[in-house]
Amino acid sequence: MQTSKNVVVKAKNIGVSFANDIQRDDFKSLVIGKFNRKDRRKNINKKQKKTWSLKDVSFEGYQGEILGIIGSNGAGKTTLSKVITGILQQDRGELKVDGKVTALFSFGMGFNPELTGRENVYLNGMMLGIDRDLINQYIDSIHEFSDIEEFFDQPMKYYSSGMRARLGFSVASHLDPEILILDEALNTGDARFSRKAAEKMKDLVSKAKMVIIVTHSLRYAQRHCDRLIWLDKGEVRAIGDPKEIIKQYRATVPKIPRRQRRSLQLKKTDAKIGTKTIIKAENLGVSFDLNTGKFWALHNLNFEIKEGEVVGIIGHNGAGKSTLCKVLTKIYAPDEGNIHLAGETSALLGYGTGFNPQLTGADNIHLNAMLLGIPKSRVDEKYDKIVEFSGIGKAIHKPVKNYSSGMRSRLGFSIAAILQPDIFIIDEALSTGDLAFKQKATERIQDMMELAKAVIIVSHSMSFVEKVCTRAIWIEKGEIRADGDAEEIVAQYREAMGVTKKKPKQTKRNKK
Repeated sequence: MQTSKNVVVKAKNIGVSFANDIQRDDFKSLVIGKFNRKDRRKNINKKQKKTWSLKDVSFEGYQGEILGIIGSNGAGKTTLSKVITGILQQDRGELKVDGKVTALFSFGMGFNPELTGRENVYLNGMMLGIDRDLINQYIDSIHEFSDIEEFFDQPMKYYSSGMRARLGFSVASHLDPEILILDEALNTGDARFSRKAAEKMKDLVSKAKMVIIVTHSLRYAQRHCDRLIWLDKGEVRAIGDPKEIIKQYRATVPKIPRRQRRSLQLKKTDAKIGTKTIIKAENLGVSFDLNTGKFWALHNLNFEIKEGEVVGIIGHNGAGKSTLCKVLTKIYAPDEGNIHLAGETSALLGYGTGFNPQLTGADNIHLNAMLLGIPKSRVDEKYDKIVEFSGIGKAIHKPVKNYSSGMRSRLGFSIAAILQPDIFIIDEALSTGDLAFKQKATERIQDMMELAKAVIIVSHSMSFVEKVCTRAIWIEKGEIRADGDAEEIVAQYREAMGVTKKKPKQTKRNKK
């Protein structure tokens, strides 16, 4: 893409700090905090210190470019996004931004779940300072681009995470942004929408000033960004060509020792699938009474999942995947048919959903365990392993409201995985995980498979489903379109979506 040398964003020695304050925010936090007295006594005498989330960050963003920001969880990517948008004020350094900034943070955050999609478009537009007449001018285009059809005039509490992300992007990209920041905002988009979004971004930078993308998807960053900034522990490690920066970043990700790679190299046919039925759905149906009448989110679903299976649930946004997860975790009750579960179910429904943002990560471990019906003694026994696996370190004692989306995702996965449920359900929960954590999570999931646990993974990452799942169920408009071997079903889905799998490069050994 042709870019100019007109500087749109200029950051010089930007620094942002947070106080390591262990005081709880409210009475509710104090009550929950009693669950972890040992943790509180351990830290109560520590003096308040400052943690620098960003340290001497300097860079320039040019007109006409798509600038990507990558780095591990907690590197400071979201903090930098909030500084550029004006949500946070830097503690030191200088920042110059030439233009109006529009930001879209993960999952269309900021939407009111009780309002319809249409009402939220107006609400978000007005919050961004957009004139109502301009919103009227674009409202039909926003609706059409989002592909959420009749749900546009339904309350957003009925939306899947993907539908919220699509509408959020549609709003942000249509209302004349000069500088558009997307912070993990397209992680749950299906392949078809991702292509539309990429084309829209190219159109934006040709008419506006620039687009900034914060992402853990290195493939997406290399394909769509003109330059990358690599952040590491709040500092800029490198800036430059996407291919070269990604190569440098990958080189820093710890490699799993050869002796520990066994589970990652399991063949699907080696999985120990038993004869016992763990989940059985019979003519399963779930409906919602929408403004336009009854809508069947799931209809006439029939399937069985055996002991030891790792099943990927795939399909485009709004297909019914998240609704199925909520039925399996008893959040929703079927309106038709039956669901039979043989075992304790634990779900991780994306981004640490269900965390109390006012509580610390430590308190949320105990709170989530309580909600899952897991005894406190078991949580205490596994507490250190949960914290260690999450890799968030001392941040475990900070309120979750200060966590990045990746940190919430990692802690949520760690709670659910370490407490070893009989049925483990993951709904887009690893969409913000960095490279190192996804590697650990993949190994953990396949360890659970070896321990004869039923695992269900809802994901738009077809390569992830192919890699770890023994089977895939493709849902479309609330019904099962195909069910079978993961690689075969993913291939069918890709073909239907018009997406071809990138062929691996031939090595000399393959050529022989």
